[in-house]
Formats: sequence, C-alpha cells, structure tokens
Amino acid sequence: MISSSKWIGPAVLAGMCLLPLPLGIYPQHVLIVSLFYVMMAASWNLLAGYTGQVSFGHAAMAGIGAYTSGILAAKAGVNPWVGVAAGTLLAALLGLGLGALCLKMGGIYLSLTTLAFSQILHIIIVNEYEVTRGTMGLQVPGLTAEYSKLTYYYILLAATVLVLFILYRMIHSNLGLSFRAVQNDETAARAVGVRVLHLRVLAFTVASAMAGFAGGLYGHYLLLITPEIPSLDLQFYVLAMTVIGGMGSFVGPIVGAFAINILAEKIRDYGEYHVLVFGLIALVVARFAPEGLTGVWRSLGRRRTP
Repeated sequence: MISSSKWIGPAVLAGMCLLPLPLGIYPQHVLIVSLFYVMMAASWNLLAGYTGQVSFGHAAMAGIGAYTSGILAAKAGVNPWVGVAAGTLLAALLGLGLGALCLKMGGIYLSLTTLAFSQILHIIIVNEYEVTRGTMGLQVPGLTAEYSKLTYYYILLAATVLVLFILYRMIHSNLGLSFRAVQNDETAARAVGVRVLHLRVLAFTVASAMAGFAGGLYGHYLLLITPEIPSLDLQFYVLAMTVIGGMGSFVGPIVGAFAINILAEKIRDYGEYHVLVFGLIALVVARFAPEGLTGVWRSLGRRRTP
C-alpha cells in the first residue's frame, strides 16, 4: 500500500493549481510574490540551513538575474526567456567565483564579504543610470505577449516546483548527508574524506543560480526592475522567512515565505506601525519557537502521539 505521505505533495500541488482561479487580481499578485519568496527562501536555506553558511548576498544574486535578463531584453532585444537563462548562468558563475574566494573564510568573514558584495552591486546599479536607469527602474517586457496575472502565477508555480524538486533531490541524497556532516562537524567530516570546501562552493553556486532564476522571472513579472530587488531589505526579509518557517527543514522556508508575505500584506493596514508589528511577531517566534513554525508543528504532533 502506498504511504499516505506520498500523496501530500501531489495534493498540495493540485490545490495550488486551483487556488488562484476564484481569486481576484490582487490576491493572485500576493500569491505570485509569495512563490518568488519561496524560491528565494528555499535556496538560501540550502546555504544556511544545510551547510551553515550565512550569506547576505542572496538578494544580490536575484538582482544579477533580474538586471541581466532585463538589460538584454530592453537594450538588446533578446527574448526574455533567453535573458532569464543568461541571468541564471551569470548568477551561478558569480556564485562560483565568490564562493571559491570567500568560503575558505567562513563564519562572520563570509557574512561580511557577501554583505560588501551586495552593497557594491547596489551602488553600481544606482549610479549606472544609462544602463540600469538607477532608482527610476528599468522597464522590461513581459515573458508572454499578453500580460495576465493567472499566466504569471502558473509560470512562477512551475518554476517554484522545479526549484523545490532540485533541492529535494539534493537534500535527500548522499550529497545532502554530506551537507549535514559539514554543518554538524566540519573537522569530523573532513576526517572521513568529505571535501568540505567543494561542497560549500557547490551549495553556494546552486543557491546563487536559483536566486538569479527567481530574480529574472520576478523582474519580468513586475515589468520594472528596481534596486529594491538586490537590496538588503529583501535579503533580511528572506532570512526572516527562512528562520520563522524553520531553517534546516525542507518545508520550513515554504511555510515561512507564504505565512510572512501574506501576514505582511495584512498588517500593512497598520500604516507606519506595520514594520513594528512584523518585528514583534518575528521576535516572539524566535524566542518561543527557535525551530520555527515547522518545529512547533512537529512538537504538537509528538504530543498527540500516545
């Protein structure tokens, strides 16, 4: 008999396919943005949750993907889909180079280096007005001939499923065991033959490529690419989603991305105080549920089990 847990994924996917149909344009927009954040949080979790590498350059990689695709489409007339592929490749190459240079340092030094990279990229984007249009934003064409929220929802849903499938296969394999070994005890992992630096660079490259992919699709959905995509605000937003959802778990970033993005839309009604409300919620979860929302769910499940 097939385990009931094997039906959870297909059932959730079927539900996600039907979810936007009865909704209006704005709720569909919220779902599309949530899918973007799922890709961002899940790929950042590969770094922080499974190899213990805290990078502040993940949003910058999304910006690399978005601006590469946008500039190619707007300035050179390149097909947006080709541009998204080019942005993904460039983000992967930059991730490979940055990872090879920085991951030997690890710890706070990696965080500071990626933070500096993010800020340098932001300064370049703002000041290269002729190319990026600075803070005005770069207008780009859409991925399809006719703009439709529903069409973009299914494009982002398909992209999210692809990203999550790749991550799932990586995590639930011998490679994933090696990632956990590096995170838990780097010295012991190296002693049994695990190539620690190579694994970290691989994780950094894959996560960067996924962020670039997500950024490229998101930019063409918005039709306007601004410095807000590669900003530290977006980076810390992704970090909060991962931690609150449950860092180091596959489902955690998915839950965190949807919960926090939808919650953020709800508490915008509080005007200037919505940031304070969001911060208080994050502090409460961090204090009383250090394993995130998925950790709370697991704890409740254990209590129900006789």
